[in-house]
Amino acid sequence: MKNTRLLYSLLLCLVSLTWAGSFIAVRLSYQEVSPLYLGFFRFLVATPIMVLIVILRKKEFFLPRKELPSLIVLGLTGVTLIYIFQFYGVAFTTAGTASSLINTNVLFIAILSAIFLKEPFPLNKKIGVLLSFSGVFFVVYGQLNNETIMVDSMFLFGCVLIICSALCWAVYTIVGKHLLETYDTVQITAHVFVIGLVCYLPFVLPNLQENLESVGTMGFIAILYLGLFCSVFAYVAWYYVLSKQQAARSAVFLTLIPLFTITLSFFIGEVPTPLFFLGAVFIMTGVYLTQRKPKEIKQG
Repeated sequence: MKNTRLLYSLLLCLVSLTWAGSFIAVRLSYQEVSPLYLGFFRFLVATPIMVLIVILRKKEFFLPRKELPSLIVLGLTGVTLIYIFQFYGVAFTTAGTASSLINTNVLFIAILSAIFLKEPFPLNKKIGVLLSFSGVFFVVYGQLNNETIMVDSMFLFGCVLIICSALCWAVYTIVGKHLLETYDTVQITAHVFVIGLVCYLPFVLPNLQENLESVGTMGFIAILYLGLFCSVFAYVAWYYVLSKQQAARSAVFLTLIPLFTITLSFFIGEVPTPLFFLGAVFIMTGVYLTQRKPKEIKQG
């Protein structure tokens, strides 16, 4: 049992690291590729691969028609709207700021899990989530001296977009958790990608050729990274673990994304401060507390 939980934890850490890299990829490529089209091209790469995986696994592709409303919600919140909000939010703010704000999804998931999934929310989870959020604050605050931030209307608008993206992911997680009780992870993900890609079309068709021609080397690399690693690998891994354990327990690992993002930013010239390392300790301690069973916490 302990080995299984450790495996899930390691897999969620790898997923968080992969998604952290997406903020770097967006920052490096958004001047070549519009955030709107970056999201579309990402799933234009990922969707055929997911469909092929379903076919190779000899799974029935089409789910019952009664699940279509839920699948549309997943397509919008897990593919289309989430990345329109997130990629524009990253473009208007910074990688560190965006990766911090995106972790409000942990709070949203915990609240929605308690309300709609009736998942328990004992003291150790409350302390763990709060401690992780405190760590996120220290990590980001400690890095502010390394970021040039103009707090204008577009910066604030970008922050709002990131929070909207976080809420989308929380809805996606909760609705997806319900479907996982009945259907296969890869089947659901493939449906979500197809529907999300179709939902992108009204936004991107008018200037598709022009934006496709503007993609340079960095943009091409970013699209492949986002499509293959952040979409195919990370989505399948996330849903696999989600099918095995509580949504709130899985969600706390998303608090690692700012830590990983700022660490990766180090390689493009951002130097961590002492507060960064303090925040890192807070985040990891919060993850540990959230993973512990309530009975493991001694009462005073």
